[in-house]
Amino acid sequence: MAYDEQKRRSPPGPHHITLEDRSKLNISGVEDVESFDESAIVLSTQEGNLLIRGSGLHIEKLNLEGGELLVEGSVDSISYEDDSNRQGGLLSRLFHA
Repeated sequence: MAYDEQKRRSPPGPHHITLEDRSKLNISGVEDVESFDESAIVLSTQEGNLLIRGSGLHIEKLNLEGGELLVEGSVDSISYEDDSNRQGGLLSRLFHA
């Protein structure tokens, strides 16, 4: 594998979550955005899948190379997926719950 490919595929920096006034959410360590709409955003992070629920949510900034995400809107909850005790993927449980 060439050096440039290794550099692009290197994991993002440390994983941090900062929520300001329940309306501005900064997340680092983001690997991918699985799905999003105004009421839910599903992310893949270094620490596992992350589900953000709220209203009027929109992605203000996304930089997957740097692992950074900025979400604005009304944030109601932030939760991590625990794969060890559940069947099916996060998306299947999210839309069938």
